[in-house]
Amino acid sequence: MKENAVITIISITIIVLNMMMIIVLDIKNAIMVATMAEIMAVMAEVTAVITVVVMAEVTAAVMAVTTAVIMTVITVAVMAVTTAVITVVVKDVAAVGAGCFNLINN
Repeated sequence: MKENAVITIISITIIVLNMMMIIVLDIKNAIMVATMAEIMAVMAEVTAVITVVVMAEVTAAVMAVTTAVIMTVITVAVMAVTTAVITVVVKDVAAVGAGCFNLINN
């Protein structure tokens, strides 16, 4: 009788330990899933912040270079046209002045 009771107690103990091990594994798996979800959320936030910062920096750099190039091209074109117009006007004024000088002296 005592042997049967000992075997029963050992069997029940093994069953309880197995159930506890299953419960511990389930808890570990739940913690791992929650941890991975949290890690993925943090990675998504970090990626979003890095993307926004990098895009802002790239946009600012591109806009600065583009603005500088466009302003240089426009300035050169305006100066060339202005110089050409002033040259033509000065030549015309000089020709008119020379013509008036000739009229007066003749």
